[in-house]
Amino acid sequence: MAMNIAKIAVSAAIYAIDRPYSYIVPEKLSDCVRPGCRVTVPFGRGNRLCEGIVLSMDGESERDKLKEIARVLDPEPVFTPDQLKLALWMRDRFFCTFYEAARAMLPAGMWFSSGERRVGDKVQKFAALAVSAEEVAEISAHKHLSAPKQEAILDLLASVGEAAVSDILAFTGSSLTSLNALEKQGLVEVTVREVYRRPVRPVGPEASPIALTGEQTAAFEGLCRLMRGGKPAAALLYGVTGSGKTSVYIRLVQEALRDGRTALIMVPEIALTPQLVEIFSSHFGDDIAVLHSSLTMGERYDEWKRIRKGGVRVVIGTRSAVFAPLENIGLIVIDEEQEHTYKSENAPRYHARDVAKYRCVHENALLLLGSATPSVESMYAAREGRYSLFTLENRFNAHPLPKVLIADMREELRHGNGGAVSTLLRDELAKNIENGEQSILFLNRRGASNLVMCGECGYTFECKNCSVSMTYHSVGQCLRCHYCGWSAPVPEECPKCGGKLKFVGVGTQKLEEELGELFPGAGVIRMDTDTVSRAGSHQKLLSRFKDQRVPILLGTQMVTKGLDFSNVTLAAVISADQSLYAGDFRAHERTFSLITQVVGRSGRGEKSGRAVLQTFTPENSVLKLAAAQDYTGFYENEIKIRRLMNVPPAADQMTVTVTGLDEGTVLRGCVRLSEMLRGQAPAGADLTVLGPAPAGITKVNNRFRYKLTLQLSNTRQMRDLVSRTIRAFSADAQWRKLAVFADADPME
Repeated sequence: MAMNIAKIAVSAAIYAIDRPYSYIVPEKLSDCVRPGCRVTVPFGRGNRLCEGIVLSMDGESERDKLKEIARVLDPEPVFTPDQLKLALWMRDRFFCTFYEAARAMLPAGMWFSSGERRVGDKVQKFAALAVSAEEVAEISAHKHLSAPKQEAILDLLASVGEAAVSDILAFTGSSLTSLNALEKQGLVEVTVREVYRRPVRPVGPEASPIALTGEQTAAFEGLCRLMRGGKPAAALLYGVTGSGKTSVYIRLVQEALRDGRTALIMVPEIALTPQLVEIFSSHFGDDIAVLHSSLTMGERYDEWKRIRKGGVRVVIGTRSAVFAPLENIGLIVIDEEQEHTYKSENAPRYHARDVAKYRCVHENALLLLGSATPSVESMYAAREGRYSLFTLENRFNAHPLPKVLIADMREELRHGNGGAVSTLLRDELAKNIENGEQSILFLNRRGASNLVMCGECGYTFECKNCSVSMTYHSVGQCLRCHYCGWSAPVPEECPKCGGKLKFVGVGTQKLEEELGELFPGAGVIRMDTDTVSRAGSHQKLLSRFKDQRVPILLGTQMVTKGLDFSNVTLAAVISADQSLYAGDFRAHERTFSLITQVVGRSGRGEKSGRAVLQTFTPENSVLKLAAAQDYTGFYENEIKIRRLMNVPPAADQMTVTVTGLDEGTVLRGCVRLSEMLRGQAPAGADLTVLGPAPAGITKVNNRFRYKLTLQLSNTRQMRDLVSRTIRAFSADAQWRKLAVFADADPME
């Protein structure tokens, strides 16, 4: 008997066995099974029901022993043909399953329920994984039969990172009992914070038409020609901090809308969305949607629906917004394009820039990368002619860049100052407070102290699950691991010798306390992961800083870029050395960019600005170039080093990472993978396999991690080689307890 057959990507198929699976379409479902719909199907020997995506209809044929589709989840396809093609491209490019690629395109919650639900609470419980997302797949597998509701919760949190408890229960059909059990097991952490149901889209008075400077006009006109050229194009807009790149973006969006097209604006941090939305709303009203991970699942679903139905023409968001279901795209802007947050750390391990390039190619659109400190890769592409290059060399208000002052922390120690605030910075802060001006301080470490140790025997507190030291948090007086979330109270004495404990190093909590002692009564706002989760939003803290003119804003990377406050005349980097000696080839680039961005927060209004860099190595060339705001000099030095090291952009690079519970087995597996890669490479292939080497943090949540670094050409042939090798390795029973994944564009 002839049967209708559908090709389906199944969620339960791991990378090693990922392929389209054939299923019979029952006659009762024949009218609603279409490509792009989600379905549930039985899979594996146990016929476990799992979700799948219909890729195509295979017509009628005689097929024995095929299983039937159990249920159709969507009355209409949720994926367009173009989105299915994009998922196939991502599967090849980023070493993920088709389902993982497709799932990244949908708003959270649609994988568990096809309907929308409303969240009315202003104070809600939120849950997040207390273990790394890498480990969830293995933990979930053990819970499949014994605790399927717990498995559903873990799968959801592995996908979205964090979600309101009410949303979790609604979308998974689980109960509080299941969630409480996971919390007791240390797998999930539950917190309470203030939230808002609707994304905040402040619409103020209509903005006046933008008047561009001569530099801005030249860049705008050149970019407009590219956007209207009838073919895909890519450009880099390199402009110093405060040069008015946002004004150019707005004018380009206006022209795209006049042409009947849509636009996508991307930012690297959630903290940047409130100010950007406010600016864009003054020009485009409610013709804007916002997509980022701080929205509840209901809010994200609402915004996704508005976009898909054509209710908005401009989308602003973070990394995942690159999948916004806009049609007829004319412009994609990636602001602060150098930021590593545009790269996903979990499958699919995509870079938003690569997905944006794909969409621009298929839409004949313009991809615009903007930055005051472009990534070395992007500037290299521009100088090689692959991108068009436009430059803004001056601030739009013609004011000079901030004057940079160097504080030598070695001299501070010699003069008895062991605190985090140098004498120079203390004096500059005092001037600002006296003059009613504001300051922004950057320290890239949250918590109070980064190390607690015994002053007598040298004992330090390490995480029981990870190969890292615990960080002391003064709030709650506990030690916490920032990798797996495990925490423990601080003992009164050394557990090894009974000696007195010392608190070493400084984090944002301790710096806040020190500032309170130095400037009693002066307001300080701390903005890091801890305070943002308690306050409920970045916007609340930033609005308070702006409206109440609080003297000091202290924070982690959230305060380093995109913030534009006219009354800020002082910026400071508390520990300029912190990221400089991180040990990977991008350490200098990250440090230069961070310092430049922090310095650029100062003097953006009518008042001139200044900045302070605190360092133990003031003679370092990277710090000198950053202090001088000399990007060209930095790039020229850095590209020479990259060529000598044969690392991006001088050569392509991939990593293959092996993880497992037994370190010896992981290391042996890595060696075997290395042998297989070398053995299967065709004669004369441009392939160098380095390693095995331990990952930056060797053990996370009791799993050891070793990696191979591959220097090669990122071609289809070489990606196929890596993919075949991983699949063959995973099929070998002796390595069944190991997890393997590849990254085509590693950021470490």
